[in-house]
Amino acid sequence: MSMSDAATGATQPADRMQVRIAVLTYKRPQDIAAALPRLLTQAESVRTDTVTADIVVVDNDPDGGAREFVESFAADHPTTAVIYQNETAAGIAAARNRALDTADGIDLLVFIDDDERPSERWLELLLETYRTHRSAAVVGSVVSEYEVEPDAWVQSGRFFDRRRLPTGTKLDVAATNNLLLDLHQIRSYGLRFDQQFGLTGGSDTMFTRTLHKLGGELIWCDEAVVVDVVPAARVTRDWVLRRAFRSGSSWSATSLKLAEDPKQRTVSRLRLTGRGSVRIAGGAARVAAGAVGRSQGQRARGQRTIARGAGMVSGAWGYVYAEYKRS
Repeated sequence: MSMSDAATGATQPADRMQVRIAVLTYKRPQDIAAALPRLLTQAESVRTDTVTADIVVVDNDPDGGAREFVESFAADHPTTAVIYQNETAAGIAAARNRALDTADGIDLLVFIDDDERPSERWLELLLETYRTHRSAAVVGSVVSEYEVEPDAWVQSGRFFDRRRLPTGTKLDVAATNNLLLDLHQIRSYGLRFDQQFGLTGGSDTMFTRTLHKLGGELIWCDEAVVVDVVPAARVTRDWVLRRAFRSGSSWSATSLKLAEDPKQRTVSRLRLTGRGSVRIAGGAARVAAGAVGRSQGQRARGQRTIARGAGMVSGAWGYVYAEYKRS
């Protein structure tokens, strides 16, 4: 048991483990239809005398559009539990919390997006890394594939090239698109996803930054890869710049919320403003250098840096772009 576990009184699960894969969906019937058979294979692949695994689908569509397919799929595959949950409160934070709420008696909860496809041995590799480190979270790799070829601006910027790190690397923040959580530790910290970030994005950033701040370890597993199927709507300059702005603004918003008192918030606000301004200036210099050198990649990356910096400054002063706002 690590010192952080001892400090929080966290109880590590025994060798006998109950694992639940949580996949969130919202009006994407083709994606959930493609994801479920693959997740079923993953759940069955890790089942032993001491490990059980099942799946929960959290449908954030108030009309429950995925119910019929999921329940039919579950009926056709009775050897592995496939649970349908309809979360009618709008926003991904509410859907993530519903996944947590289904997990009484579950030791490990593994989040994956409905538009991602797990690689061979994905779940097995996450569990191996967890057994080695007994960390509060294990974070897997994401690689991108495209529905359509991106335009030249997106390609030159290499905006969908994801980070890769050596397995065992410690992190201080993570997304939930490939994330294993030790629920014994999560419960000991009293963590939930913050509804403030339900429609803006960033609830996973807030969750994992808080987990790290409280002493929970986040460990990277490079071999546990999922493939992110990037739709045509996302391989555009407009989407990339809006996502960069949102990412910057939500980073500032989570930083302010993590501040412990008004004085720290003021200091954080000023620091974020400074860092955002530096990004804007640096991005502008990169755009200029790209123009002189006729490098589209330099110009594109500079523009994205400007957008992220502008988001950080706006977020520092209270504006956060609602990327997932619904009509």
